[in-house]
Amino acid sequence: MKPYNPHELEPRWQKTWDETGLDSVGERTDKPKKYVLEMFPYPSGDIHMGHVRNYTIGDVAARYARMRGFDVLHPMGWDAFGLPAENAAIKRNSHPATWTYANIDTQKASFKRMGFSYDWNRTVVACDPEYYRWGQWIFQKFWERGLVERRESPVNWCPSCKTVLANEQVIDGKCWRCSSEVEKRNLTQWYFKITDYAQELLDDLDKLPGWPERVKQQQANWIGRSEGAEVDFILCDREGNVPDQPSEDDIVTVFTTRADTLFGCSFFVLAPEYAGLRDLVAGMEQEQAVLDLVEEAKKVSAVERAQGNREKHGAFTGRYVVNPVNGEKVPVWVADYVVADYGTGAVMAVPCGDRRDFEFARKYDLPIVPIILGQDDPLYAQLKDQRERVVEQVDWDEPYAAEGVLVQSGEFTGMVGGKHSEGEEAVVKRLEAAGRGRRKVEFRLRDWLISRQRYWGNPIPAIHCPDCGVVPVPEEDLPVRLPEDIDLAAGETLAQHEGFVNCTCPKCGGPARRETDTMDTFTCSSWYYLRYADPHNEKAPFDPAVANGWLPVDQYIGGIEHAILHLLYSRFFTKVLRDMGMLDFDEPFTNLLTQGMVLDGKGEVMSKSKGNVIAPEDMIASYGADAVRAYILFMAPPDKELLWNEDGLAGLFKFLNRAWRQVFDLVGSAGEDTLFAGGDSDESRVSDLRAQLNRERHRVVGKVVDDFDRNNFNTAIAAIMELVNATGDYLRAASPEARVASEETRAFDHDIAETLVKLLAPIAPHMCEELWASALCGSGSIHQQPWPTFDPAQAARDEVELAVQVNGKVKAKVTVAADAAEEDVKAAALEAAAAAVAGKTVRKVIVVKGRLVSIVAG
Repeated sequence: MKPYNPHELEPRWQKTWDETGLDSVGERTDKPKKYVLEMFPYPSGDIHMGHVRNYTIGDVAARYARMRGFDVLHPMGWDAFGLPAENAAIKRNSHPATWTYANIDTQKASFKRMGFSYDWNRTVVACDPEYYRWGQWIFQKFWERGLVERRESPVNWCPSCKTVLANEQVIDGKCWRCSSEVEKRNLTQWYFKITDYAQELLDDLDKLPGWPERVKQQQANWIGRSEGAEVDFILCDREGNVPDQPSEDDIVTVFTTRADTLFGCSFFVLAPEYAGLRDLVAGMEQEQAVLDLVEEAKKVSAVERAQGNREKHGAFTGRYVVNPVNGEKVPVWVADYVVADYGTGAVMAVPCGDRRDFEFARKYDLPIVPIILGQDDPLYAQLKDQRERVVEQVDWDEPYAAEGVLVQSGEFTGMVGGKHSEGEEAVVKRLEAAGRGRRKVEFRLRDWLISRQRYWGNPIPAIHCPDCGVVPVPEEDLPVRLPEDIDLAAGETLAQHEGFVNCTCPKCGGPARRETDTMDTFTCSSWYYLRYADPHNEKAPFDPAVANGWLPVDQYIGGIEHAILHLLYSRFFTKVLRDMGMLDFDEPFTNLLTQGMVLDGKGEVMSKSKGNVIAPEDMIASYGADAVRAYILFMAPPDKELLWNEDGLAGLFKFLNRAWRQVFDLVGSAGEDTLFAGGDSDESRVSDLRAQLNRERHRVVGKVVDDFDRNNFNTAIAAIMELVNATGDYLRAASPEARVASEETRAFDHDIAETLVKLLAPIAPHMCEELWASALCGSGSIHQQPWPTFDPAQAARDEVELAVQVNGKVKAKVTVAADAAEEDVKAAALEAAAAAVAGKTVRKVIVVKGRLVSIVAG
């Protein structure tokens, strides 16, 4: 038997796989399909243990599916546009493409070194013109369908990255990429109207039983559907008078889910970004205070402001609006806890029932009028029948936000108040009858801002003509290519590159200027999984027939951090392309596995920015790629965080060595390395061990199938270890000569060896390929062999040993038939524990099937 040497056999088999195209897949056959996909990486350097975990999970799933008889699509590419490449190029006085493609080569070599079974003929690289051409084509198709809009609005600006960010890319008030504080600026930008699909994106979460609930909940919360009403307040003139004939300019509309609380509106709040704010306060005594507040609010992100955790700041405008249900004049304030991204940017403040309004009212000494109470509140007895207001201020520590009974609310007093309550229904009906309100559904989701003011991105295919306006680049002129001669180190931008900017209007033929914003890189990753199905198509992004044959993705694997960004955008793209007639499914990813983060020894997430990443190369140099693959799968369930600890890697390497030696021993090729120590075999004991090993073989195959199907790779490896242990017991007792002498035993031993190799093949592909060829003398590749079968009946044990507890302490053990009746098990247990229960009254006997018998006696 030759020793297990991963450093010799792994490169050799990697070369063979590459030369034979083992992992390439052609057109769909009549076999069932399995599309296994890991989120493609950004080429920012070599891979680290986080990558190793993600891509090993996907590779095991793909290899297992092939052996189970599926046509498997398992591609890989790179999300290659973005700021890191541009910033690296500026730092190195180079070009982003140089840095990007060098990193791609490095990562690809590492992927091959890990033995990942990708179809490299289908590689997609986002910065290749043949890919981003079709991203521009999709942009134009969206434009044709009315899903593209260019407008001026307040946007999130990262001063460090010098570009705008979508709302989803602002995390706790900071840039998702560099963690700089985000500012607000008014800019004219390009948007995808994802809000047109808000309801469907929400509803279709129910079509995703294979997704983690927390991911679906995050998306549902982000989409944020609210059912309520729009309410019109009349704006008083500058002297506080109510207009006799209010015009449209005199109407300020709010959205509320609690119209029932209108009688408690004691002040009115506008967002600092409110469109008509400057005109509202122009010439007013309060103008400067309001403008100062507006400037201060720009320094805090809208997300942070809306969360309500920070101190609130406000300024009185000097203006009033009229409450439509009671005719009261309500003071209008500007406050930084209100954002323009939700509703209308105007809020009716009801401090008795809303925490943020309550805190603001306390700070600025504004009324807190009780209009909804619980029946156990001391005020309730006083106000339960009170239609008119008699209490204008309460000394509460907390607002009352729960459902309750309306008080001091005119004709609605005594009704139950709350969302979708009788009180809310009645108030909205009155508003509708008076023409001052209407039912409305509002979403938290905003349109997707895709403009980026950087070079290294997909150019937006639009042209600005002084006569024709904004016109699309003709389809035959796509792709709009990025200029290669740009001098980023000198600070040159696309807007300053005359060769790129100056062009001819395709509509009138006059001089025009090209759009110089590039697209958010998430537009590249929102459809790449479709291109993998048909990566060399020069006439379309993909052939619908081909894509519909492979899609949707059956198993998608990636980080939870993409729950709102990439995953939501991909769902949006899929639905639009479906409506264009290019896809026949609604959702892109049937099953989603969000693998846990790999943490360093201090419990911190590994990242290049922290300098705490661990590269796999040193461990591969010591133990080989198969051991690293098996170890990172064995350490924790795939969806849980993994605290990296190298200590157990040597033990996993020993396990692979043990399996290697057993396979050779089972086929009679172990030589001096046989586990048999010599002497005569006890035929009865060997027979028992063979029967036990046969049961383990069928039990473990069944368990590994169940575990692999549920992505429980750690417990699958543990089960395989149990089979290896049972095999070791058998080999240590059975003489090689006796095993070879019996044809039946030789066949049994070969089946055990083959089963071990096949079970381990997805996990340790190089070692198992070598064992298949050199020990088992199999033809073809182990990865093209059928998965071992199993018989649940043969996995069942004839007898089981049960622990017998008396009052919680183990006092005996008893062996019974596996299918023994419960009464027989109880009788055997009582007999075995007779001494422990002597002189006591047996009160209860509980049988835990297959494990123990618990006796309660006293």
